[in-house]
Amino acid sequence: MSVYIKEKPEYLDRALKSILIDQTLKPAEVVIVEDGPISEELKKIIEKYKKDFTEIIKSIKIKENKGLGDALNIGLKKSSYDIVARMDTDDIALPNRFEKQFNFFIKNDFDVVGTNIIEFENNENNIIGYKNVPETHNEIVKYSKKRNPINHPSVMFKKESVLKSGNYEKMLGFEDYYLWVRMIMKGYKFYNIQEPLLKFRTGKEMIKRRGSLKYFKNEKNFFKNLSKIGYLNYFEYLKTIIMRFFFRIFPDNMRLIFYNKILRTKK
Repeated sequence: MSVYIKEKPEYLDRALKSILIDQTLKPAEVVIVEDGPISEELKKIIEKYKKDFTEIIKSIKIKENKGLGDALNIGLKKSSYDIVARMDTDDIALPNRFEKQFNFFIKNDFDVVGTNIIEFENNENNIIGYKNVPETHNEIVKYSKKRNPINHPSVMFKKESVLKSGNYEKMLGFEDYYLWVRMIMKGYKFYNIQEPLLKFRTGKEMIKRRGSLKYFKNEKNFFKNLSKIGYLNYFEYLKTIIMRFFFRIFPDNMRLIFYNKILRTKK
């Protein structure tokens, strides 16, 4: 987990409760990376859980805010175990998440295992949709040519496979997507459990933030990199960029409708 100053203490509290208390399979270690100085309120939440889970929580402090990619890169290197789960500080893991993913790892030969997710706004019981992702490795590879095939906050992976692929790298807004592509190119195997095992906090503000030319600039840079490393041919790159450009300049209400009707499902 990576936490920075702008995050809400009550969200962090709920996220930590969902992984430290509510899980049917408890984690052996929780690595929390403080990405730059954080508020006293956030510190109090972390200290509260460290008091009760002294042997489990490993807290790492970075002096300056470096961003998600660098924070996760550092956190993964400090992780003690071979299988690592990702978690965002404002999401909620369902109680059986770790057990189902871990058991899947034990019984199958995969390097990255994600899940579908439930999306909610404000109240965790206010479900606004489900984000489903392709199941099999071949489907995931095909899907990755145009969209991120893994719900990042839901993922569990083999530490060694990620490190051998170069770990998280700076790619503003697309650190995880860039990692999956590099892992696919190295021959690592992916799978998505076709069941929602995480509640993802979303809302209109997040969708609005994805409607700016600034966001498109980062997007274009990312897909240009995929073309440079040979993952996309020029036609695939151009097609993706054109489609995404028009999507980013849609009015907010049109983009919201598109998200709800096309990119998300009701179950």
